[in-house]
Amino acid sequence: MKNLLIGTAVLAMTAGAALAQDVVRLGTEGAYPPYNFLDDNGEVAGFERFLGDELCKRAELTCEWVTNDWDSIIPNLVSGNYDAIIAGMSITPEREEVVAFTQNYTPPSPSSYVGTSDGIDPTTAVIAAQTGTIQAAHVSTMEGATLVEFPSPDETVAAVMGGEADLTLADKDFLIPAVEESGGALVFVGDDIPLGGGIGMAFRQSDPELRDKFDAAVQSMKDDGTLNEMILEHLGANSPTF
Repeated sequence: MKNLLIGTAVLAMTAGAALAQDVVRLGTEGAYPPYNFLDDNGEVAGFERFLGDELCKRAELTCEWVTNDWDSIIPNLVSGNYDAIIAGMSITPEREEVVAFTQNYTPPSPSSYVGTSDGIDPTTAVIAAQTGTIQAAHVSTMEGATLVEFPSPDETVAAVMGGEADLTLADKDFLIPAVEESGGALVFVGDDIPLGGGIGMAFRQSDPELRDKFDAAVQSMKDDGTLNEMILEHLGANSPTF
């Protein structure tokens, strides 16, 4: 879904390092509801917390959660600060040059524009998007539109509300609550845009065994239907499923 972030860090050289550890560290942003966020106790919560815990159980691994800012989440994976990313990260060819993905654990879902009026033309608008995302990459290819980037998705919505941008482009799943809670101040604009190849877990290319364990766990959840149940429960009844 979200996000075209290409790390510039050099790939780690030690294969299978994560499997030699007692604990597998899962890196997430903690700022992208409903996929991942921090609850009132400062703990990682959301769809990916439930999913990650279940995948670790099926893979027979002990896991702990680590949070990291989005703009450095891939470099800190490849440098060894954690062992996997589970953070609403869309599978893209550019990222696959740097990290190894599992199969997707959500189907591709639409991105949407949100603004204060449904009459805004995206082709000539100032559009806010989170830095390092597939949405920012999409806007950068649009002739006539102006891209304004922000570190977090919440800041893109605030930019529209504050008049710094005409529109924001983000995952529709993320924007639905923002629109519903705006009291009519925000509306969806235009048609949805399909971007990315679905969300997957990302691993160092030097950790194929760990990646394969999680990939098998994702497949088992698809096979028994529990993944679709979790998607509908946490991402909404209209979310695409397998």
